[in-house]
Amino acid sequence: MGENPLLTESSLPYGAPDFTKIKNEHFQPAIEQGMKEQIAEIEKIANNPEKPTFENTLVAMEKSGQTLNRASGVFGLLAGAYTNPEIQRIEEEEAPKLAAHSDAIYMNDKLFQRVKTIYENRDELDLDAESKKLVERYYQRFEMAGANLSDEAKEEMKALNAEEATLNTKFTNIMLAAAKDGALVVDTKEELDGLSDGEIAAAAQKAEAAGMPGKFMIPILNTTQQPALQSLKNRETRQKLFEASWNRAEKGDQNDTRAMIERLATLRAQKAKLMGFSSYAEWKLQNQMAKTPESAEKLLNQLAPQAIAKAKAEAADIQKLIDKQGGNFKLQAWDWNYYAEQVRKEKYDLDESQIKPYFEMYNVMENGVFYAATQLYGITFKERHDIPVYANDVRVFEIFNEDGSTIGLFYVDYFKRDNKSGGAWMGNIVEQSKLLGEKPVIYNVCNFAKPAEGEPALISYDDVTTMFHEFGHALHGLFANQQYPSLSGTNVSRDFVELPSQFNEHWALYPTVFANYAKHYKTGEPMPKELVEKIKKSATFNQGYAFSEFLEAAILDMQWHTLTVADQVEDADAFEVAALKKNGAYLEQVPPRYRSSYFNHVWGGGYAAGYYAYCWAEVLDNDAFAWFEENGGLTRENGQRFRDMILSQGGTGDYGTMFRDFRGKDPDIKPLLKNRGLL
Repeated sequence: MGENPLLTESSLPYGAPDFTKIKNEHFQPAIEQGMKEQIAEIEKIANNPEKPTFENTLVAMEKSGQTLNRASGVFGLLAGAYTNPEIQRIEEEEAPKLAAHSDAIYMNDKLFQRVKTIYENRDELDLDAESKKLVERYYQRFEMAGANLSDEAKEEMKALNAEEATLNTKFTNIMLAAAKDGALVVDTKEELDGLSDGEIAAAAQKAEAAGMPGKFMIPILNTTQQPALQSLKNRETRQKLFEASWNRAEKGDQNDTRAMIERLATLRAQKAKLMGFSSYAEWKLQNQMAKTPESAEKLLNQLAPQAIAKAKAEAADIQKLIDKQGGNFKLQAWDWNYYAEQVRKEKYDLDESQIKPYFEMYNVMENGVFYAATQLYGITFKERHDIPVYANDVRVFEIFNEDGSTIGLFYVDYFKRDNKSGGAWMGNIVEQSKLLGEKPVIYNVCNFAKPAEGEPALISYDDVTTMFHEFGHALHGLFANQQYPSLSGTNVSRDFVELPSQFNEHWALYPTVFANYAKHYKTGEPMPKELVEKIKKSATFNQGYAFSEFLEAAILDMQWHTLTVADQVEDADAFEVAALKKNGAYLEQVPPRYRSSYFNHVWGGGYAAGYYAYCWAEVLDNDAFAWFEENGGLTRENGQRFRDMILSQGGTGDYGTMFRDFRGKDPDIKPLLKNRGLL
């Protein structure tokens, strides 16, 4: 234990983890020790004979659990981005223990009574606004965890929490295995007609690495649709690739999750009933901007008919093209992206293969993502080669304010790996906190296709916006300026946390930013003006499809989590179709972005009853960008205002008030509809 690097503070800058010393065998002892230490700290606070005060109760709680936080920060990163069977085993063993650990804190009645006393007298105490918010946050956290339950009900809740935590972790690990096992393998190069030479070479390398020399392997990503579907000319290959994705978790094998998600939905409904709520969504949304499932559903139902109507019009255009080419078949889900790409070429004369050479991944990062942040916020970046990383292609940057003061560290991990969960995300290894004297250590993880050895990493425009999106989350964490870690940075509601990330996407196509990074990887020549205009004109192309597949997923999430204990789901697939039809969001050729059986956001990723948040925040981000357009666009002054009023506020205020103070009025839905081409 004495040699375990996770048990002591790192000596590296910013407390960054020393990955040269951290081994698998360090995690479990450190997590266990961290829980043990925190419970001792919590017991000391709960049994303090002195009258409860803000300092001896809430500040003491904020200081507790530092060993656990240190171990969990590193473990959480590797469990998602660089896992292995040992990490997965630890994850599954520790998940129920960590759930029980949380229950031991938030169902501790002595501790709750101290928090309650402070909460009930908060207006009489001499507290600043952030401290008062911390009191309210803790009280609500205790209440939502079941602190007011009877002893018998608490025990029942603990059992439900333990089972749910175990299933959450198992689901995430199964997703990794299902994606890996679901990869499409073909025998001939001809079956991959339409892919570039580089993509075919990468597929050959993948197959060889998997022990299948001479074959070709296309790995599947976490979403339903797969990038290669827009290029593959062979319809049979397209169908095979789509079905490999669609059925990855429904093969009746060890990766089949249908029974698991039905059980998770039941567990969550039982937890809600125990807390006195009719559904999990009703319980979960009380501390969100939306407040109730009805308000979240109202927004989804307001947008779904317009999105579906536009998708039907797009489907008609695609069917005309299929008929014109003598296709003699009805458009199916696996055809959509292939023919949509042709419609785009026909309508806008825009070909994805024309624009990719202008989007070399690291050039986009440095001269696009970083450049925009410098223009808006005055920050600068310096790569650090002395900070250890956990994988060869991870890079680390130190970030500075305009006056040269340091902000924190930023890790980028962009390429797909078989031991990396699907999707893209941001996280903290170290949380910013003035109380603890800590500056943020943050990472972005993505899943961009790794090129064959020696080839450039050319990415799609969708990948470009993903980079801007995830860095928006990073900025939210980097600009955190809070006293208390519980309120720092991205510790905000789900339906507010996506505002900074989605807002940052808008700068990807902003003229001065775009011109700075959209340069040919060989010649350095800027993208020709006519090509730039084509991208702009096609920005709302296929948005009926894109928005519909998202809204379908959000509706599915809400339908699963508005079930009551009386509702029994016996067939997950039948429930899914019925739920979409009931909400007017079913279109055969437009499958949901995630099928229920591989919807990791809601079954393993913490977004249960919260996937609508992307849409809720999209209203906010488009309206915020409209303010920028009305006030001079990309300027240091505007960027500073957004940093001061949104990005640096963390969870210290009311989110609605925060947004209104910045925008000057309530959020308007029209900029979203305009941006999506739905007006």
